[in-house]
Amino acid sequence: MQFKANFSADIPHLLNELNISLILSTYQAGKVIVIGSDGQNPYQLVRDFDRPMGMAFQDDMMALACSMSVTVFKNDRQLAVTYPKKPNTYDAFFFPVQSNRTDFIDMHDLAYTSQGLVGVNTAYSCLSRIDGQYSFNPIWKPFFISDLVSNDKCHLNGLAVDSRGDISYVTAFSDTDVKDGWRTNKLQGGVLVDVPNNKIVLRNLPMPHSPRLYQGDLYVLLSASEKLVKVDVESGSYTTIAKIDGFIRGLSFVDNYAVIGVSKLRKTHTFADLSIAKKKLSAGVVIVDLTSGEIVGEIKYGSDVDEIYDVHVLPGIRRANIMNFIQSIQHRALITPFGSGWVDANKENQLSMELNNA
Repeated sequence: MQFKANFSADIPHLLNELNISLILSTYQAGKVIVIGSDGQNPYQLVRDFDRPMGMAFQDDMMALACSMSVTVFKNDRQLAVTYPKKPNTYDAFFFPVQSNRTDFIDMHDLAYTSQGLVGVNTAYSCLSRIDGQYSFNPIWKPFFISDLVSNDKCHLNGLAVDSRGDISYVTAFSDTDVKDGWRTNKLQGGVLVDVPNNKIVLRNLPMPHSPRLYQGDLYVLLSASEKLVKVDVESGSYTTIAKIDGFIRGLSFVDNYAVIGVSKLRKTHTFADLSIAKKKLSAGVVIVDLTSGEIVGEIKYGSDVDEIYDVHVLPGIRRANIMNFIQSIQHRALITPFGSGWVDANKENQLSMELNNA
């Protein structure tokens, strides 16, 4: 697979002007993709992961939900600039430092919160802390879920955290309490739930995903109706910011822009009966002006990528690298409080001395 991407003419300049890179996860293709620009030409880096979905960032830490685990990475600038294969090329390097075994709980969104690293445990219809002590540690469930069993009762999927790190809202495809109950009215049964008060604030939503709080406003993607909306919690209503062709999922913000993941739905997909599945679409990313609702940049993939799950803006980073665990064994590194560096098996003593003197 070549993972060829087509970039609209505005993308290289826009990424450069905003001083950002983008990182996306596609569980269908089993890849994490990093996209950046030098102002003239875009670039992308593609890495293999096992069913990557939700991503979370806090300071120089990153977490990634995969099929059977949540991997934690540390962004180390020293590793970036000294990367042996391409020195002085990258300004960020996400190196895996921890793997938390979860088994298959169908983890969707992730977030660093005031309660630690928390994920949406879709199989068990709850929010779970990922702490390394348990496969998962349940910290909250919707009031309409009677017990924690692995049968995806409501398809809990999205998580919004406020600027203090407090968990604020979640999205689900329904408020059902039976196995796969969300499938019965999946096109119009979605709910937005206020977590602190454990109450539903919006109903009848068409497959809601990716609730996010940004600059005091709450945004949600209504995937089945292809809309980015802004929610007024007090009135229990929302206004449409933009209409985007495709199954939209994955939402991040920078300046006055929303960055949104776009998927095309395969005919064998669970959601193949949506009208979206009949459209000729490309998976990728769109950048939307929040004031006008206009699309100001697009990235489109060919047949290599059908679905995007999550999208994040990497602020202040122009060219990032990331390694999976297999790569990190082949390209070893040490990250310590007193320095970091790549390990040359023939010069390990020398590296130890260099770190001690850092």
